[in-house]
Amino acid sequence: MSEYERMVSGLIYDPNDPEIMKEQVPFQKRLWEFNMLRPGDNEKKQAYMHEVFAECGENNYIELPLRANWGGRHLHLGSNIYINFNLTLVDDGHIHVSDRVMFGPNVTVTTANHPIDPQLRERGLQYNRDVWIGRNAWIGAGAIILPGVHIGENTVIGAGSIVTKDIPDHVVAVGNPCRILRPVSEHDRMYYFKNERIDWENL
Repeated sequence: MSEYERMVSGLIYDPNDPEIMKEQVPFQKRLWEFNMLRPGDNEKKQAYMHEVFAECGENNYIELPLRANWGGRHLHLGSNIYINFNLTLVDDGHIHVSDRVMFGPNVTVTTANHPIDPQLRERGLQYNRDVWIGRNAWIGAGAIILPGVHIGENTVIGAGSIVTKDIPDHVVAVGNPCRILRPVSEHDRMYYFKNERIDWENL
């Protein structure tokens, strides 16, 4: 079995294998060009997303820069997704993002991990576990999502959280490690910030 086959099978592998690097480096070069685009180059942004990403729906917006090991090659985007500045994707494995997800600035989503065994780690070996983010989730600024995590739909991940385990649907979760704080509730239909009411009649 080649190192590339080991990579896509979820086994421990060498990410510096020549076959892997031959596949990966062209996407890194394209990402560098993508990050050089000017504000207003929306057609070129859309072209990159649809050509490079594993999947890309419609009406997605990315504030540059974007950082990604594979240039987003293993990123699966739904539609109507907003990505703020400096999203970092360790996309050696696959990252699945459903419709209407919002990312705050400086979020990191990582699929790659390294063995605890020091001899394996000394050899630079790693393995990957895919990440899934559910529909209409909001990932707060500076959050870090670790390999293998599933985040539920309509869930809010608080700023600065480190998500080490699955988070279910319809909750607010915060902290390090990220834990469920409370469910999304009727209170959230009445107030948008502390005691400030939502003026539904004007929205």
